[in-house]
Amino acid sequence: MLTTVEAEQLLRSVDLRVTRPRTAVLTAVYQHPHADTDSIATAVRQDLSDVSTQAIYDVLRALTATGLIRQIEPAGSVPRYESRVADNHHPVVCRGCGAIADVDCATGDTPCLTASDDHGFVIDEAEVVYWGYCPTCTYARTI
Repeated sequence: MLTTVEAEQLLRSVDLRVTRPRTAVLTAVYQHPHADTDSIATAVRQDLSDVSTQAIYDVLRALTATGLIRQIEPAGSVPRYESRVADNHHPVVCRGCGAIADVDCATGDTPCLTASDDHGFVIDEAEVVYWGYCPTCTYARTI
């Protein structure tokens, strides 16, 4: 869990002014991994009832631009936000209920992560989303 003091330190570390909405949004993202904007807004408004939806969008944009949080948008999903940004990991998404979890970077032989022709690009990241069924949905499909 991210404390208010830690949130303020993170904001300062990327030269963002510390404001109550920024602190609240950053804390909400840490408390609710893979949450969408509406869920984050609901969490933020528990402490700051008068914060506008536009302010929340603006804060999410600023936090993403500075690298404090990451936006993911699996196909067919609204944007979601996560605080795990310091490593290379990938989401795994349930086709049944939409649950999302983190998977560490693929290991071993990973031919799809090395481009056959980089067209002169210096590639520094490959976006991978794993799809399947969570344990609950897998069980429900078997009965």
